[in-house]
Amino acid sequence: MTYIRLGREFVYMAVVLDVYSRKVVGWSLGRSLNSVLPLAALDQALSSRKPASGLVHHSDRGSQYACDEYVRRLENNGIVVSMSRPARPWENAYCESFMNTFKSEEINCRDYSTMEELNQNIEDFIERFYNRERLHSALAYRPPEEFERDAAAQQERARAGRPVTLSFPRHREIYPDAC
Repeated sequence: MTYIRLGREFVYMAVVLDVYSRKVVGWSLGRSLNSVLPLAALDQALSSRKPASGLVHHSDRGSQYACDEYVRRLENNGIVVSMSRPARPWENAYCESFMNTFKSEEINCRDYSTMEELNQNIEDFIERFYNRERLHSALAYRPPEEFERDAAAQQERARAGRPVTLSFPRHREIYPDAC
C-alpha cells in the first residue's frame, strides 16, 4: 500500500503484483487504510487470474495484510501466506519497485483534484501503459503482457511436444565460448 496526495487529503492505494511477469493484477484506491482496500485489490486479482492452489502471496507485515479476513481469504483460495520479516522492507522489493515507478512516472508528474480523476489516471497508467507498454529489464525489455503471451506460447509448444527454447538475454556475454 502507498499514500497519494489528493488536494488537501491523503488517499491510499493497494496493489497486487504478479512477480513472475511484473504485471499489476489487482489494485484499489480509497480514503481509508483499513483492510477493505487491500481486500478489494486481492479480489480483483483473484477474479482476473483464478490462481491454482499453492500460489504464494507475499506482503509486508502491515495490519491490513495480517488481519484475519485477509489471511482467511488467501487460505480459502489455497494461497500460501508469506510475509516479510520485521523491519525488512527490501523483502517486498518487487512491489516497492512498482510503487517507486508508479509515483515517479505518474503521481509526481501531475496534481489531481478529485478522486475520480485520480482513479481514471491510475487505471490508464496501469492498464494501458504499465502492463502493456512499459519495458522491464527483468523481462528482456518486454512489457508484462507481451512476456505473459510469450510464456503461454512456450507452454503451449511444450504441451504439443515441440521443443521449448530458453533465452537468457546476456548469455553470449557471460558464455562467449559456448556459442
